[in-house]
Formats: sequence, C-alpha cells, structure tokens
Amino acid sequence: MSKRYTITAALPYTNGPIHIGHLAGVYVPADIYSRYLRLTGNDVAFICGSDEHGVPITIKAKNEGVSPQDVVDKYHAIIKKSFEEFGISFDNYSRTSAKIHHETASEFFKELYDKGEFIEETNEQLYDEKANQFLADRFVIGTCPKCGNEESYGDQCEKCGTSHNATDLINPKSAITGNAPTLKQTKHWFLPLDKHEAFLREWILDGHKSDWKPNVYGQVKSWIDDGLRPRAVTRDLDWGIPVPVEGAEGKVLYVWFDAPIGYISSTKEWAKQVGKDWELYWKDKDTKLIHFIGKDNIVFHCIIFPAMLKAEGSYILPENVPANEFLNLEGNKLSTSKNWAVWLPDYLIEFPNQQDVLRYALTANAPEAKDNDFTWKDFQARNNNELVAIFGNFINRVVVLTNKYYQGIVPAPNAFSKIDLETLDEVKAFPNIISGSIERYRFREAQMELMNLARLGNKYLADEEPWKVIKVDEARVQTIMYVALQIASALATLSEPFLPFTSSKLRNMLNISFEPIKMSWSDITSKNILIPAGHQIGEAELLFSKIEDDTIQKQLDKLIASKKANEAASKIVEPQKDTITFDDFTKLDIRVGTILEAEKMPKAKKLFVLKVDTGIDVRTIVSGIAESFTPEEVIGKKVTVLVNLAPRELRGVESQGMILMTENQEGKLVFVNPDDSNTTNGLQIS
Repeated sequence: MSKRYTITAALPYTNGPIHIGHLAGVYVPADIYSRYLRLTGNDVAFICGSDEHGVPITIKAKNEGVSPQDVVDKYHAIIKKSFEEFGISFDNYSRTSAKIHHETASEFFKELYDKGEFIEETNEQLYDEKANQFLADRFVIGTCPKCGNEESYGDQCEKCGTSHNATDLINPKSAITGNAPTLKQTKHWFLPLDKHEAFLREWILDGHKSDWKPNVYGQVKSWIDDGLRPRAVTRDLDWGIPVPVEGAEGKVLYVWFDAPIGYISSTKEWAKQVGKDWELYWKDKDTKLIHFIGKDNIVFHCIIFPAMLKAEGSYILPENVPANEFLNLEGNKLSTSKNWAVWLPDYLIEFPNQQDVLRYALTANAPEAKDNDFTWKDFQARNNNELVAIFGNFINRVVVLTNKYYQGIVPAPNAFSKIDLETLDEVKAFPNIISGSIERYRFREAQMELMNLARLGNKYLADEEPWKVIKVDEARVQTIMYVALQIASALATLSEPFLPFTSSKLRNMLNISFEPIKMSWSDITSKNILIPAGHQIGEAELLFSKIEDDTIQKQLDKLIASKKANEAASKIVEPQKDTITFDDFTKLDIRVGTILEAEKMPKAKKLFVLKVDTGIDVRTIVSGIAESFTPEEVIGKKVTVLVNLAPRELRGVESQGMILMTENQEGKLVFVNPDDSNTTNGLQIS
C-alpha cells in the first residue's frame, strides 16, 4: 500500500562547496532512501535547500571582503549544480534567502510569539569591544564545558556533539579579533525547552528507544537527562531574518530556529510548482517525516525542532532521524579551512561520468555507526575489484554472449534444471532482502546485498559455462542465457537507488527503459519473467572502467600539497615581546628537576599532571605536553623548571611551576635539556 513520506536532508551552509563528508553523512543515504521509496510506489517529497543565514557565512564574507549575499549567491549556485550533476534526486532544492522562506519563518515565529511560547529576557551576552558586536555561534571559540575540547564553538562542540550557549564556554575568545570578550546586556526571546521536557522524554525516550539508531538515542537521552534549559531564538546580528515584533530592531532569528523551517518553506515552494497541497506533507498524521542529518545536528532535529513543532501544534513530528557519524579522509578529520577534503565539484571534473563510483565507495564505507575513513586506495579497490570485476564483468558477459549467439534477441528457454530454478528463486528473494536493510537505514548492508546478486550472476555463468556448452548443447545455452538475462534485468532495477547512472545505462543496454517492460521493485519478486523471450537488447557497453594507479596518485599528491601548505602556514613566528631588564631576568629561579609521576588530566587532550622533584621539594605541575609524549616517556626525565612562577589553578588542579620546552627543526616539541654534568640545583646566570 502506498504511503506518503516527507524526506529532508540537512540544509548545507552556503560558505563553501559540498565535500565527501557531507555526501557520506547525509545526501547519499537520503537519496538512496528516497529513490527506493519511489521505486516501491510511495508518494515522496525529498526536500532540501541552502542554509544562508549561518554565522560561518558572515565570517566568510568578512574574510573575502564581500557581502554575505555575494557569498550565498556564489555557493548556492555551486552546491545546487553539484547536487544535480551528482544525481541527488531532490524534489525541491530551495534557499533560506528566498522570499517564501522569510515569510514562512516569520509567520512561524509570530505564531509562537502570539501564543506566549517564548520567554523574553534581558541578560548578559558575550561582546567583542574591538569589533563592536555581540558574539554568538561561530563568532566565539572556547573550551567545551562538557568534554573539555578547547576548540568548541559558541553553539556546539563538534567533538562531543553537545549544544550549548556561547556564555557556557570556558575561556572564550572572539573568532573575529582573538580578544577575550566582555559581557554586555541585551534583550532576546527564548524557547523554554524545559517546558517541553516531559513531552520529549515520553516521545523519544519511551517511544523511540527501539527504532532510533543508538548514536541518536544516546545523545538525545544524555541531553534530556542533563536537564533542558531555555534556548535563545533571536540574536544581535545584521544578517538574517528580522525578528517580526516591535522592540526587536537590529535582531534576527537565530539560524538554528530559521534553518529547519527551511524544510517547510521548501516544501511549500515545491507544492506550488507541482500543484499539490503542502500541508499534507507536514500536517497529515499518515505522512512519515524522516530527517537525514550528520551527528552534529542531532540535538537540533530531535529536541529543538520537535519542540518548536509541538509548540505550534499543527505539525507532525519526525518518525526517525537516522544521523550518521563523521567521515575522515586518509586518517585525518575533514577540514574545509585546511583544504583537507575531496570537493564534489573537483571530483565531477576529475572523474567525469563516474558519479556512481563515488556513491558506491561512500556507501560501502558509510559512517553509519562510527566514524569511518575514506582513502583513495580503498576507492580504487572498490571500483576495480567490485564494480568492474563483479558487477560490470557479469553484465558485459551476458550482453556480449547474447549478441554473439542470438543477435541480441532474448532466447526462449528450454527445460529448466534444478540450478536454474534455484537461481531464479534466489533472484526473487533479493528485493525483500534489500528492502529490509534500507528500511532499517542500513545502506551499507543493502548495497552489499545488491552486489551479492551480481555475484550470484557471475557464479551462475562460471558454473554453467555457456561458452563451452554452446559447442555440444545449443538448447541448454538458450536456457542459461535466458536465466542470466533475468538476473541482469533485476540488477537494472535494484541498483537504481545506489547506482542511478549505472541503472539508467543498463536499462538502455537491455532496452527496458520504457513501458511496458519497465519493472517496479515488486515485479522482481512477483513475476516469473522480467525480460521476455524475443525481446531485442542493445550492444554491450562498459558500465565501469578500471582506475589506474597514476590517477589515484594525483589525488594523494593534492592532499600532500595541502598538508605541507597547512604546516607552513601554522609555523607563525611570534614577534619579539616587550624588552626586559637584567634585573627582571635575575628574578627567574630556574632549576633542574626530575619527573616522578605523570598522568593525563581527565577531559583535556593537551594536559599532563606531573609530580616533579625540583631539588627543594616535590611539587605538582600541569603541563600542556600530552599530545607530544606518553606518560611513560616522561617519567624519570630530567627537565628545566621555572620554580618561582606564581601558582595557577588549571581545571581544578593547582600548578606550581612551569616546564621549559622548545621546538626542534622538525617542529616537534622537545624539553630544554639541562647538562647533568655541569649543572647544580640552580642554573648560573652570567
């Protein structure tokens, strides 16, 4: 029975192109799911659009010396074109700068405002005196109060996924000037998430414990268990949707509030174009709403957006939010600022007509349950050893032999052997097997089953050897080729969600692109004949081509060049500090000490807590060397210690001195080693 689905894919920021991390985390799985639902006869609205009001856009504009509108216009066009060329089958791709979105977001805010769903508060927010502006989101960086990540943003920590307010950060710094911000009073409106805590606990923790992915459920449970707090829905900024109430001059809707409403406005835009009722896709209880996102958006889509929808009162809530983890590249975290990425526009140019190879590699290594790693060697192996050697090889043999023996006409079968019937029965089972995996959002598993169907075809041909049997039993070969063509026809349909360009090419090759021989997903299970005897197929074409080592090496060389450029850029020579006198220098009490104990400080990736024998006492010193050494490496090490530095508390531990360090020519952190044979407890100053 046909069902109605609204499928959303996270709105990408228009501050740069799409890269493989975005594709693997959100857009490829969402596209597989949407294509599958259409093939199985469902009513689908697959919705997305550009998120154009985020702080990263204003930062990008400042860096490039242009307006935010210039930035979003540039990257919206690039992103939309890339998605189209890559085959992401959105029913509508909109943008949050569109008039319909501004109207929809403003109306949504006004509806909640009129119902008294917001709290109005005047409180202190971080403010950059030098930049003369308030700091929110990505304008501020500091230490995450949850996990200790020292590079957390003001709205979210990308390491642990926790969302927070900018004022929650420890040791915040302005991303604009680098200065420590001050606190300044300002008025804002807040969504009281604590008001909806009981509802969210019942809806999520009781209602979705068994069907939501463990990573999603676990993060949401942790957030709710910590206690929900009011969340600002407005901010002081000159880029965004103006807050549509009196007394809100100079304020815009917070991007996390306006962005998810972009799904609704994009659906409205699409419905108007095709003559449908948009409300059926957002307000009909029989519609299933599915959000595809990355793990950094879990809280927004599972707690905040549902709270907004619930507060409004007329919208459906998401059935599922199948968030993926992160994809790394060649062992390192993807980084747009460091150009450590595989950009989709570049891939489309450098690997023409090979969209499906990247889709296949990303799905085969999708970060569905944990962070995974993309490597160019694995990409090459997936193509050469699987797509070319298994899928492509089977199709090529079937089509070549059919043209060679029967001039491209599907032969009429004779008596079926036991292996023929067993093989045809196995083919019929694959749609349900693949469906079972897709409907549980296990796309890696589903794609593997698709390849198992191609393996079945290869095994069948290898076992039956029609190229040998043709010499002694032509009637038997007719049946063999008929069965092989049924497998090829099944592959043409079942591959469509995963390999849409390949599916189209194979359908053309088999001449089953048009009615009445265009198969649905269920036909493969229910029909005994997928491609009938007497049907004329086309000539053989290679579905996939081998990727050579030199092609892969070029990609690796690009990454090596990026790494070297990043290393060179990071070696900043600090300017000379203010001049001191000889008397200032003589105040330093520098001694040789021995490290007796060393342990990592909890939730701090850079810090060791050391016990150091200075010759005058044994004292505790907190040192930021944990990324360069293990505890075992430093125990027993003789070190140079500044012993008369005023004690300072770091993460609750009083540090009573400083270990002197420097860098060698390779940029590696090393100790300032004392000369044991010529040194006493105190270093001589001359």
